[in-house]
Amino acid sequence: MKNNNLILKLSEKYNSFYLYDGNTVQKSIDNLKNSFEDVQFLYSAKTNPHSQIVKAVVKNGFGIDAASLGEVLLGERNGLTKEKIYYSTPGKTRQDIAAAFDKAVIIADSFSEIKTIDEIASGKGIKALIGVRINPDFTFDSDKGVAAKYGIDQEALFAHKEWIKSLANVEIIGIHVHSKSQELNGDVISTYHRKMFDLCKKVEQHLEIKLKFVNLGSGIGIPFAEDDMPVNVQKLGKETSEAIKQFKAEMGDVKILIETGRYVCGKAGIYATKVLDKKYSRGTAFVILSSTLNGFTRPSLAAMVEGYADGIPAPNEPFYTKPDAFCFKVIKNSQEAAETETVTLCGNLCTAADLVAKNISLPKLEAGDIVTMENAGCYAAVITPFQFSSHTPPKEIFITTDGEIIE
Repeated sequence: MKNNNLILKLSEKYNSFYLYDGNTVQKSIDNLKNSFEDVQFLYSAKTNPHSQIVKAVVKNGFGIDAASLGEVLLGERNGLTKEKIYYSTPGKTRQDIAAAFDKAVIIADSFSEIKTIDEIASGKGIKALIGVRINPDFTFDSDKGVAAKYGIDQEALFAHKEWIKSLANVEIIGIHVHSKSQELNGDVISTYHRKMFDLCKKVEQHLEIKLKFVNLGSGIGIPFAEDDMPVNVQKLGKETSEAIKQFKAEMGDVKILIETGRYVCGKAGIYATKVLDKKYSRGTAFVILSSTLNGFTRPSLAAMVEGYADGIPAPNEPFYTKPDAFCFKVIKNSQEAAETETVTLCGNLCTAADLVAKNISLPKLEAGDIVTMENAGCYAAVITPFQFSSHTPPKEIFITTDGEIIE
């Protein structure tokens, strides 16, 4: 995707910016649509709510996985009906639930949320058709469940069957589980999907209900480092589609939902930042970049985590994935440098934490050159503290599939 001439041209106007490529977004969308049968995809809006990306996924028939009332309203503004917006997050306020009531399918995250929904529905004189988020007695990697802040423990949900049946204004018609993000082993994801279909059968049996939808959650990761192998989406889609056919033959017409996670947009973005200054201190070359921690915070977080860790740190999504996740590259503003230099890349904030790479070998940098960082399409701008020190935030720019540049 990277177009050096375009990046240099944009850098004349902006000291730092995100560049999102519509063709990469569309390719990811097509990979999902062409690989899975009988699946409704939900775009995970929290990964990147940029208006052009949201428009692209909606245009291709995707719904929205909303993690806030704001994301519910984002889906509504983009023309989605209630049946295409699924609102799932812990800690919804009564005001959030009331405001989303007629705009989204609400996924209750706790017994108290179920009770709140019942009370609101009673006031409206209707029965609310809802989903419930379950913390299952399994994970991606184990056949035994773990404690989690998300959802209701499977066994606790089953134990509350009579209480649920006693609620006059709530009917559970769907379930949602989201156990993991950024999984690169397609066989693990496929096995998890089959566990989910088994869970659906148990839910219907124990609660004596008929499910109309199941949200399998996300999980499909993207390669961050050069040695990462991408998920074979075609193979995973075929295996999941076969499992869906078997499931529906036994359970009837249950809508199957899958969240896209970072898959749609993660590889579609790069971050470009200008070299503002360069200095030497006791044998170390410091390159000062525009807006790093306060422009694209994840590389700074990675440097901090790796500085504290003993060995390779464990992933902590969506803030830290693994070492060497951003592929630093140089675009010279003048003639290409033939020689390399070991440098420390820092930002222009008044804090020592504003560091993105230490003792990295790059083509020799001078003021005006550009450093780019990849994998900046997901959990990048959305989790970055733009307000730090009141600097000008980086611009977010989108290139359409037709080559139009939208600034």
